[in-house]
Amino acid sequence: MVLIVQKYGGSSVHDTERIQRVAERVVATHREGHDVVVVLSAMGDTTDELLDLARQVSPLPHPRELDMLVTAGERISNALAAMAIRALGARACSLSGPQAGVFTTSEYGNARIVEVAPRRVRRELDRGVIVLVAGFQGLSRATDDITTLGRGGSDTTAIALAAALKADVCEIYTDVDGVYSADPRIVPNASLLSHIGYEAMQEMAAAGSKVPALRSVEYARRCGVPIHVRSAYGDRPGTTVSGAPDTADAGQSTITGVAHDTSGAKVTVTGVPNDSATVGRLVRTVADAGGEIDMLVHNAAPASGGRTDLTFVLAGQGALAALVALRACAAEIGFEEVSHDEDVGKISLIGSGMRTSPGMTATFCETLAAAGVNIEIISTSEIRISVLCRTARVPDAVRALHTAFDLDATTPAPIHAGTGR
Repeated sequence: MVLIVQKYGGSSVHDTERIQRVAERVVATHREGHDVVVVLSAMGDTTDELLDLARQVSPLPHPRELDMLVTAGERISNALAAMAIRALGARACSLSGPQAGVFTTSEYGNARIVEVAPRRVRRELDRGVIVLVAGFQGLSRATDDITTLGRGGSDTTAIALAAALKADVCEIYTDVDGVYSADPRIVPNASLLSHIGYEAMQEMAAAGSKVPALRSVEYARRCGVPIHVRSAYGDRPGTTVSGAPDTADAGQSTITGVAHDTSGAKVTVTGVPNDSATVGRLVRTVADAGGEIDMLVHNAAPASGGRTDLTFVLAGQGALAALVALRACAAEIGFEEVSHDEDVGKISLIGSGMRTSPGMTATFCETLAAAGVNIEIISTSEIRISVLCRTARVPDAVRALHTAFDLDATTPAPIHAGTGR
């Protein structure tokens, strides 16, 4: 007997028919003799619909009440799935995040898990019950309030429960057959990866890959939880994410895939006093407002000193609050102006040994030039090359790089439904 944690995204439980299919898969796993914990996202567009309701009654909903509202979506899907499982003759119990022992920091809308104490979950499992846990939510001990975990919160809930319960594996079910070398909606011939290491998966997730979510991969890596990304619509083997070494020879470059992200904005701060203390205050202002800075470029200052410009990318979540905070403290910090441009996308080539492979960056840039894609910002590391370009050129750039680095498969990747989130 093994303990399996299964997570299903919103498209997998979009309606009651799909919830019943999930219930059948869960019961089949349980009848094989395994203990099963299930984490479900909200049904389909439920979260967006709840957010729309909030905006209808308040132009700026209070964060605490917003978290109370949107966590209802996950409780609905989990309770319905528990009913469907019971109808199939198995015992099931649905729990909210706090009931399952998920404790978080106190930030509304983007809390982090600080502890999982799954005593109630363990007790139900010992009684032979299938346990369903509402993802995306927890309880702050500091405030006794319900909190939500931000983007990919249900993935993180599943991984955290798997770690706390010492589960044998955490299965993430989605609408594609696993982790691909690129988004198969943009690159039909993207290659399915049978295995990917934690580090490469973290880079793919940070660069825009949707499943599994970045925080969940970070949590899995820290706790050594193996992840199995699979399709909710079939039985193909999927992708294993673990700490096992890849098969490439040491010293060789191995390209994993091409990821993209169009949710961010390019921000330029002009007339910044050219000293490290001022730059530090500016970056701290963004961080305190919840902004995540990426691809920071510090433009060269004139020989006589004086002022300089900073350009960076702000992740979509928290970007607006960060911009407001920057403009509010312009006089205090001493810079002249802030401008932002949302019509940008980031494309990243992920792999190992990039800096030690002659010509890798050159081939990357030449490929984009041949595709007519203008590079606005570029950054490199041992495992990633990233550029910023116009949003409309992102699909062309992704396809061109995917082909140039020999990642194309011979057959198209199947896509079953929705977004898998």
